[in-house]
Amino acid sequence: MTLRTRRTAFGALAALWISLLGFTASARQEPMAENVFKNIQVLKGIPADEFMDTMGMFSSSLLFDCTGCHVSDILIRREAFAESTPRIQKARQMVLMVNALNRTYFGGERRVTCFTCHRGNDTPEVEPDLALQYSAGAGYGNPNSITIFPERQPSADQVFAKFLQALGGADRLGKLTSFVATGSYVGFNTSDTEVPIEIFARAPDQQASVVRMFDGDAVKVFDGRNAWAAEGWRQLPLMTFTGSNVAGARFEAMIAFPAGIQQAYTQWQVGSTLIDDKEVVILQGSNPGQLPVNLYFDDTGLLVRSVRWNSTPVGRVPTQTDYSDYREVAGVKMPFRWQVTWTNGQNTIALKDVRPNAPIDASRFARPAPFKAR
Repeated sequence: MTLRTRRTAFGALAALWISLLGFTASARQEPMAENVFKNIQVLKGIPADEFMDTMGMFSSSLLFDCTGCHVSDILIRREAFAESTPRIQKARQMVLMVNALNRTYFGGERRVTCFTCHRGNDTPEVEPDLALQYSAGAGYGNPNSITIFPERQPSADQVFAKFLQALGGADRLGKLTSFVATGSYVGFNTSDTEVPIEIFARAPDQQASVVRMFDGDAVKVFDGRNAWAAEGWRQLPLMTFTGSNVAGARFEAMIAFPAGIQQAYTQWQVGSTLIDDKEVVILQGSNPGQLPVNLYFDDTGLLVRSVRWNSTPVGRVPTQTDYSDYREVAGVKMPFRWQVTWTNGQNTIALKDVRPNAPIDASRFARPAPFKAR
């Protein structure tokens, strides 16, 4: 059954992760996949958070939810996640095949992925699709592609200058050093029901959020170097982020104080694409040894989307955030609506109140306590 027809079921499954999987690793350690999940055979030696991103790659490439590969008993019996099925066995073979192709023909680079062939189908198509070939949108490609085609004009400096001016100017942005926001959160893990959220942010790159979930408070923290999540749907009561998940948490914290975002990356490229049939400018920032980030700006200079990527053993997976409903706070325009879409779900944050330069206790950015159900 696909995500197209099982969006609500995916949310219910996500909410059940913590009770279905059980814990075989201590939250005080950086847990590897084989120490958290049972019957791991070909995805050993990767952190548990990267393992979940890998599941997201499978889900996005085939449009499956959890029951697309696992037995339906996972809804009532935690041990069922470890039971092999024909699709799980085939997935293991496909991982080995993809790794062999990349090792043999691309020097180990992850150039072939699940999505390369499947592209939203459980069985890859092998014959050309003439309707696709001659459709009006043929050739425009994916606006969220990690590969952009650089353009000489405008320059990255010009795009950033227009962006900062559209927000209120560098002087006003420099005076915004923190904020505390309240609003609503809705997503798959709330079964599309709104719940309260609080966000604490301090320049240049600290951020914490608390979502008042039905079963307990879901907390995410980035302290400037480390990132954690204590959420009921996750497979550990306290998940320590690793690798590109840490880089992603840092980016999310920095974008709240955009005056310093240009200096956070050593190289910028400028391109253009279409979003909802409207032309936007792309800025792609990169640092050595890290995956890039894409920023998308409308004709007024405001940021309307960002896309970042996480690494998995079977390729990169994107996280897209769309920004809208800009309002002025202390002379600075801020997006009051963020829609976050990634391969394991989608959520929307709608702010109702933002207190600029509010004092925030340092403990807000400390490592959170493990999730505890009410």
